[in-house]
Amino acid sequence: MAPKALDYESLNENVKKVQYAVRGELYLRASELQKEGKKIIFTNVGNPHALGQKPLTFPRQVVALCQAPFLLDDPNVGLFFPADAIARAKHYLSMTSGGLGAYSGARGIPGIRKEVADFIRRRDGYPSCELKGYRYSCSIDSDSELIFLTDGASKGVMQILNTIIRGEGDGILVPVPQYPLYSATISLFGGSLVPYYLEETANWSLDVNDLRHSVFQARSRGLTVRAMVIINPGNPTGQCLSEANLREILHFCYQENLVLLGDEVYQQNIYQDERPFISARKVLMDMGPPISKEIQLVSFHTVSKGYWGECGQRGGYFEMTNIPPQTVDEIYKVASISLSPVPAQIFMGLMVNPPKPGDISYEHYIRESKGILESLRRRARIMTDGFNSCRIVVCNFTEGAMYSFPQIRLPPKAIDSSKKAGKVPDVFYCLKLLEATGISTVPGSGFGQKEGVFHLRTTILPAEEDMPVIMASFKKFNDEFMEEYDEHRGYSRI
Repeated sequence: MAPKALDYESLNENVKKVQYAVRGELYLRASELQKEGKKIIFTNVGNPHALGQKPLTFPRQVVALCQAPFLLDDPNVGLFFPADAIARAKHYLSMTSGGLGAYSGARGIPGIRKEVADFIRRRDGYPSCELKGYRYSCSIDSDSELIFLTDGASKGVMQILNTIIRGEGDGILVPVPQYPLYSATISLFGGSLVPYYLEETANWSLDVNDLRHSVFQARSRGLTVRAMVIINPGNPTGQCLSEANLREILHFCYQENLVLLGDEVYQQNIYQDERPFISARKVLMDMGPPISKEIQLVSFHTVSKGYWGECGQRGGYFEMTNIPPQTVDEIYKVASISLSPVPAQIFMGLMVNPPKPGDISYEHYIRESKGILESLRRRARIMTDGFNSCRIVVCNFTEGAMYSFPQIRLPPKAIDSSKKAGKVPDVFYCLKLLEATGISTVPGSGFGQKEGVFHLRTTILPAEEDMPVIMASFKKFNDEFMEEYDEHRGYSRI
């Protein structure tokens, strides 16, 4: 009998190629151990609320009222909700046709896209651009036809990559180490990932000469390199790109005729003062013509990260710069197939247009958001220092995002043992760590890394008061691991 369509041997080969280590072997083993009663600390995913971060009060109040609009008719509603939350709920409900249970347009609710456009203008100092016929014009009052509200930033990334990739001959430049959304999506759509390696010894910096080399190698293999991805701040590496580095990248994209995809979902997560977040769009506009008029740029943001951490709400947006109207029409057509949830759009509106000075909820909102960011900054330092206090572990400081990516310098005996067990060496180490401590991490091999170099990724999201215990547990495990696998008692960390 011939195989059926959903028998394994008949499946789409691109689906089989997809790998997503963040919820791969380590995560599955951690879930098994949890079912067996072992306490597991899931540091494998940037999922703030799952690790105890409390949701911000004001946005939850507004969305609660939008979800249950009959509360607005209750004369006692003011006893339970502040007046500005009530006003904002009415504001968003007035933008919908039928409330949160009704579809929105394919781009998202126009009024919320306007709020996103205003946010971008305040952040960058330039208005969002609106399509008018076959020309671009910029207006502070633009309703931004080039802004699409999405089911999380990941769906936006997938939609744009699907639009760019025509087949396996099309290459996408992706930083390595990279967030595996990119490798998985490129595989799924049948394209080719073109790696450019970040330099760990220079705090994960990007060298344009390495970019040129990557493009040259890809073209020598017959690939057409069509786009470049930047993740700023970096995931999993945590570095923040400087303005000078962004200018170099934009010049490179201009010279090579590449679309730049700016993954900027961690732009609120900054833990140092030397390199504040600067958007690729702002740097592009600052550079002026001809580059500012020519480079095609798509920028992504989300409510899942920052001090919001609303991963489960699935709110995101992408904004397009210098994209032709006919292409926008095609993207609109595909967006119409699966619409963004209306509650998620409201969360996005609230993120880009939070309470202002003088609003009833402003002081409380600022206390909550500052408290989260200040704690994250302290946790980034605790984790970096903790890793660097361990033998065979070297870790750059987490400048931004919400991850630590230490290098684990495994001794030869451990590497030999991993091969005998049929495991990649850093998978072997992370499984041992999980079994011994309950700390669930992601092996660096899931993100890509240089040959013979091994890492793990962990979030900095566990509660601040738990951090010292977690790092002490890691250090104890690492010491015992070295006792078992280090053949040289005089081993020193270099």
